[in-house]
This record gives sequence, C-alpha cells and structure tokens, in this order.
Amino acid sequence: MSRSEKASPHVNGFDAAGPLDPSRAVVPHVVRVNERRVARGFWPKIRKVAAHVPFAGEALALWYCARDEETPLAAKGMMMAALAYFVLPTDAIPDWIPVLGYTDDAAVLMTALSLVGKHLKPRHRAAAKDAVERLREP
Repeated sequence: MSRSEKASPHVNGFDAAGPLDPSRAVVPHVVRVNERRVARGFWPKIRKVAAHVPFAGEALALWYCARDEETPLAAKGMMMAALAYFVLPTDAIPDWIPVLGYTDDAAVLMTALSLVGKHLKPRHRAAAKDAVERLREP
C-alpha cells in the first residue's frame, strides 16, 4: 500500500518514510520514569540483596556510572533502564523464586554492561566494591 492509498496519510504528522524527529520521541520521558523508579528503589533493594546476589558489584558500578555527569546521556538511559528492571518487583522471573529469581535481573544487567560498559571508569568500580563490602558486613 502506498502512502497515497493510506486512509489517513498524515496522522499526527507522522511520515513513516521520513526521518524521525527526536523532539517527538518518548525516550526522554521514559528515561525520567526510569530515573525516578531507580531513585526510589535501588538502595533499598541493593541493601536487601547485596549479600545474596553475586552481581551486586556490577549493579552498583552501573548505578555510580549512571549518576556520573561525564557519562553520555544515551549510556545513562540504558543503564537506568537496566537498573529499573532490577528494582521492579514484578519481572519475567519473580525474585522470590529460589535460585532462579535473580537470573533475569543478572541477564539484563550483564547485557547493559556489554552494551555500555566501556563508560564504566575505575572510580565507578572502586566505589561499587567499597559499597558491596559495606553492605555485606554483618
């Protein structure tokens, strides 16, 4: 079907064949939602699970990197999305399921690290290591 044959070729001014207009993107809103979700839930969740999940250090390194002003905005958005997934109480595999509960969270965080991990600096990893040690102290 060609554009001229379409019932409403100019719905909301969207041209499927044309370039995307970044000002009309939903991405900034989604990033803000993820930032709020992570701001409210990250530290309570990481305090609760740091002693039980082996990827707590990676989650904290992502958190420190996402809060760094030098980290590019696109990388921050991906990091916040991964951390928001970690914080969500309802996800693909509920966290309360023994052994399997955090496997999906680990997979999402590791995928984020593989995509934007080059932005993690030694200072982010050092801060994460210190935080994990403090959180795991009895």
